[in-house]
This record gives sequence, structure tokens and C-alpha cells, in this order.
Amino acid sequence: MTENRDFYEMNRPSISVAMSVYNGERFLAEAIESILAQTFGDFEFLILNDGSSDDSAAIIDRHAARDPRIRTIHRENRGLIASLNQLLAESRAAIIARMDADDVAYPERFERQFAFLAANPEYGVVSSWADDIGADGQVMPNIGQDHPADHDGFLEAVHHSTPLCHPATMYRREPVLAAGGYHRAFKHCEDYDLWLRLADLTKLCSLQEPLLKYRRTDSQVSNKHIVEQKTNAAIAYFAWLERRAGRPDPTADLDTMPPLDQLDALFGRPGIAQAVRGKVARGLIYSPIAMRGEGFNLLLRHIGEGGSGSDLWRTVVRLVRFGAPGRALQLASTLAGARR
Repeated sequence: MTENRDFYEMNRPSISVAMSVYNGERFLAEAIESILAQTFGDFEFLILNDGSSDDSAAIIDRHAARDPRIRTIHRENRGLIASLNQLLAESRAAIIARMDADDVAYPERFERQFAFLAANPEYGVVSSWADDIGADGQVMPNIGQDHPADHDGFLEAVHHSTPLCHPATMYRREPVLAAGGYHRAFKHCEDYDLWLRLADLTKLCSLQEPLLKYRRTDSQVSNKHIVEQKTNAAIAYFAWLERRAGRPDPTADLDTMPPLDQLDALFGRPGIAQAVRGKVARGLIYSPIAMRGEGFNLLLRHIGEGGSGSDLWRTVVRLVRFGAPGRALQLASTLAGARR
């Protein structure tokens, strides 16, 4: 038994790469090959096929047949959060590198990040900047701010943005397990919630160079599910504030998120639902999808609860540009009425 354990320890990889795939055939081969081409090669590559109905399984198996570092998992569809937790449980290394099936890692990514973690034991998570690309690999203007270089910058960034690029992260397995892994209730923002919980256990930052090409398409989560994503992220933020104030986290044991109007009861005090609506509404006014969809009604309710400001008046013009002139008139009328 001791000999088997010693053999296991001697053959443990330095990094476990965790990739979940669901119907990712279009970009999958390029994503896999960018990992196999890393200058730091001491890793196992766990690829979980989450019940894909396209050619993803065959692409995964073809690459696995050529490179023994790839470990494949094929099973029925359970969703991204369940997949990430399974990958976390099955990883053999103490360090885990996340990767998405539509992104492209630069060759030096693992080398740079592993060296940082080795030199900075107080940090449990390191990400990097990313270069945005489109569906055909074309360079796109980067959206948002560059991610912070140290933990103090991370703590400042969480108030107004997602402070790390999830598919570019490398993290220590132990604190992520201690934090409870990815929580099921925080659908479409499971990474943001995890970073906030990890901030109580370790330090987080990003290397100040792009080590990933981040794919932006119309079908990605941040476009298709933007209202749910922003709402759950706002709830994660207020749960983080509860923990920082020394109060219990009311979301810790949730499997699903309750409706917004039940948040005051969940948190045990009034004003949380209104605060969440305000934070979400302000985050949706730049999204054509949200403003042409359910996000618009959420914005109107926020105004009815006292929300105002020049940014909301500028949204009237945005709605015209978004092809929703009727909603532009409705918003202008609502804002004018709120001033009386």
C-alpha cells in the first residue's frame, strides 16, 4: 500500500487542466491544441464531455488517442457547475488550470502562472489579462477594464466588475475545496461567487499580460443570460458584504436562487431586494439584449424605487440605437414622471 501511494505521489502532475465541453465542436480542436502546445508540459488534461450532441466527443477522443496526458470523461448533461465540481474532485494535481472549449491559450500561459504561484505562496488564485477575439479568430476591441495586479486591487474591483477572467485562471486546489467549490445557486456567475468566497481564505490577482485569447460570440452566456447573470452576481456581492460584516451568508446552502422579491426575507432585513435591483439595472443599461428584453422592466422598477441619474437619461438615446424607439419614449416618460 505504501509503495502504491509513493508511486502515486511520484507520478502526480504539477497541474491539472480542467475543461468542460458542451457542444463545442466549432472551436474545440484549437482550444485543446493550445493546451498541448504549452511550454510547461507537466500536466494532466481533464476534458469532461457534458452530454454533447455534436461531434465534440469524437474530437476529444481523437486528441486523447494522440496524447496520454489527456484524461476523458464522457457522461450525460448535468450543466457547467456540476461539471466544474466533478473536474475539481477528479483532479490529481495541487494546482488547477481552468480552460474553456472556445478559447485559445498562449504557449507561455502555464509557465508564467505556475512560476507566480511558486514564488507567491500567499496567493491561491492567479489569472491574467486576455485578448478578445471573434468567432473567426479576428482581433476585437477588449471590453471592460484590465484585471488587477494584486489582492488590494482585486478587493477594489469586486465593487464594480468581475475581477478575474475565469478561463484564464490557475488556482490551488486546497483553498477552492475549503471554500466549497462552485455553488449551484449562482448559475452563470459561479466564478464571481467563488472568487468572493476565496477572498476570505487567500489572495487573488492577475498577471499583467494577456495569456489567453478570449472568444466573444453572440451565443455566449454573458449575452444570452445577461439578466440572470447580473442578478446572481449582485446577490453574490451582497452575500460577500454580509460575510465581511460578520453576519452569516444566507446563500451558503442554496441550490437555486429565490425570486428577487424574496431576498429581504432571505437576508433577514429590508432593502436588499431594492439594492440588488439597483445594482443590476445599472449593469444592464448598456446591453441591447437586456434592454430589448426583461431587463427593461427591471430598470423601470428601479426608477420607481427612486433610481435616477444622467446615465439613465442617456439610456433613452441608447434604446433608439438599440432599435427600440417605443421603449425609449416609455423610459423618457417614466424618468420625467419620477422628477415631478
